[in-house]
Amino acid sequence: MNSVPKKAFIFDLDGVIVDTAKYHYLAWKKIADALQINFTHEHNELLKGVSRIRSLDIILELGNITATVEQKNQWLAQKNADYLSYLVDMDSSELLPGVLETLQFLKEKNQAIVLGSASKNARPILEKTGIIDLFDAVVDGNDVTNAKPDPEVFLIGAQKVNIIPENAIVFEDAVAGIQAANAAQMISVGIGKAEILNEAHYVFTDFNEMGLAFIEKLIK
Repeated sequence: MNSVPKKAFIFDLDGVIVDTAKYHYLAWKKIADALQINFTHEHNELLKGVSRIRSLDIILELGNITATVEQKNQWLAQKNADYLSYLVDMDSSELLPGVLETLQFLKEKNQAIVLGSASKNARPILEKTGIIDLFDAVVDGNDVTNAKPDPEVFLIGAQKVNIIPENAIVFEDAVAGIQAANAAQMISVGIGKAEILNEAHYVFTDFNEMGLAFIEKLIK
C-alpha cells in the first residue's frame, strides 16, 4: 500500500464471503445422526458464529448426551475432517453475490481489507476461492482466545492494519458477530435478514443489494 488507508473493512467468512454453512451443517449432521440426535437446519442456526467446541456442546444438549473430553475431541476431529473433505473442490464459484466486486472496489480505493473469522480453515478457503491476495490481514480462529460476541477478533484485525476501531466497518451474518462489532465501537453491517440482525447499524440481504455507492459512502 502506498498511502495509509482511511478505513478498515473487516469481513466475516462463513455466510458473508462464502456459504460454507451448508458444509458445516452436513458435517455436524453426520455426527448427530451417528449419535441418533435429531439435528435440523433450524438447529444449525444456533451454531452461527459459534466456536467448534460450543457447537458440539449445543448438539449434545439437543440429545441430552454427556460425553468425556476424549469423546468430544474425537467427534471434533471427525467433524473437521468431514468439513474439510467438502472444501476440496471449492473454487471462486462459491463466492457469494457481489463479494468479489466489493473487494476489488475497496482495493482500487486503497482501503484496508481484513478477514475476521472464527474459522480455523479461513486461509485455505480464501486461497481456494482465489481472493487471499486481496486481503491485507487475516485474523482467524487460530489467532483469538475469545469467541464472538467478544470483540477481540475485530480489534486485532483493525490493529493489524493500524486503523482505530472507530474507522472500521464490519460485515457479519451472525448476531454474535454484530454484537462483537458494536462492542468494538465499529460500524456493523448485517448480511442477511433484518429481523434477525436488528442490532446492526445497516442490514442488506447481500452485497449486490448493498451496492458500491453505499461502500463509497462508508469510505467517506
